[in-house]
Amino acid sequence: MMKYRNPALTVDTIIIKDSQIVLIKRLNDPHKNSWALPGGFVEYNEKVEIAAVREAKEETGLDVKLNQLVGVYSDPSRDPRGHTVSVVYTAEIVNGELNSGSDAKDAKFIDIDTLDDISLAFDHNEILTDAKNMNLLQSIEK
Repeated sequence: MMKYRNPALTVDTIIIKDSQIVLIKRLNDPHKNSWALPGGFVEYNEKVEIAAVREAKEETGLDVKLNQLVGVYSDPSRDPRGHTVSVVYTAEIVNGELNSGSDAKDAKFIDIDTLDDISLAFDHNEILTDAKNMNLLQSIEK
């Protein structure tokens, strides 16, 4: 019987508030101490949308509502641990206070205008560039 090797499924979330987004500082390798978007692995029997909301809460303390699919990122070299495929969303905060948790050493709001000056983990600079080019980094008007 043939054994298949499949990529791992992950999610990342661009949490937007006013003209800022949330970044977390990674607690663990790979990219330990690097800034990144909140995200992580999708659990077995879990929808990617649920995983994105769960990971955002675990890493930032924030309850979020997903707004827009940014894209699917699948470059086999995007994660040094192995081939991962990430589904990326934008989100807005619905409740909670920003604080670091689970795999995050720190969490902070950063101005969208300063994103080009920050080197992020994985392919998160590319993801943010794509979101910016699609005009997805504006706050949701209430």
